[in-house]
Amino acid sequence: MKKKSTSTDMTAMCDVAFLLLTFFILTATAKVPEALPVDTPSSTVQTKLPDTDLATIIIGKGKDGKSKVFFDIRGREVRKRTLEGMGTKYGVTFSEDDKAKFALMDDFGVPVAGLKQIINLKAADRSKADQGGIPMDSLDNQLKDWLLIARRATIDIDDKELQIAIKGDAKQDYPSIKKIMDILQDQKINTFNLVTGLRTKDF
Repeated sequence: MKKKSTSTDMTAMCDVAFLLLTFFILTATAKVPEALPVDTPSSTVQTKLPDTDLATIIIGKGKDGKSKVFFDIRGREVRKRTLEGMGTKYGVTFSEDDKAKFALMDDFGVPVAGLKQIINLKAADRSKADQGGIPMDSLDNQLKDWLLIARRATIDIDDKELQIAIKGDAKQDYPSIKKIMDILQDQKINTFNLVTGLRTKDF
């Protein structure tokens, strides 16, 4: 029998492919650059951090090579209550609009006095801003106050204890990490998480 050439109509396949591509593009969310990017150490442990009632302390080196500490809290209402408490303690007035924007922010690293300027920036500009880090000196330990007020806010709102995570750069010097641990131990916090990057096991 004489063989005949066959042809396949790919129109329907192309339509489906472009529909899927359009769907993924429209539903994807752009990743906002981190204000303080850190290269976390590797680990094989797969433990997911909670989505709420979590405070993350980020420590790494900025563009100038100096160690900086950033802070982040998960949970909008807890963030608002914590901002109110810090404003009261340091004599800074935050409007309702400031609180609403702060509730949607990511991590930050400025003293309380300069926080309003960071809040009023757009997300893209916020990550590019030169944030000097949260003070944690013996004379001005604002990180200690952020932790303390955030813990009280979590108990008042969710009736839970705030969980703590430390996200540090793999090349960060140990004294800087120890200083954060000392602040935690001063508040009787002896259990916390260390954020690491997942790697495969070596066989």
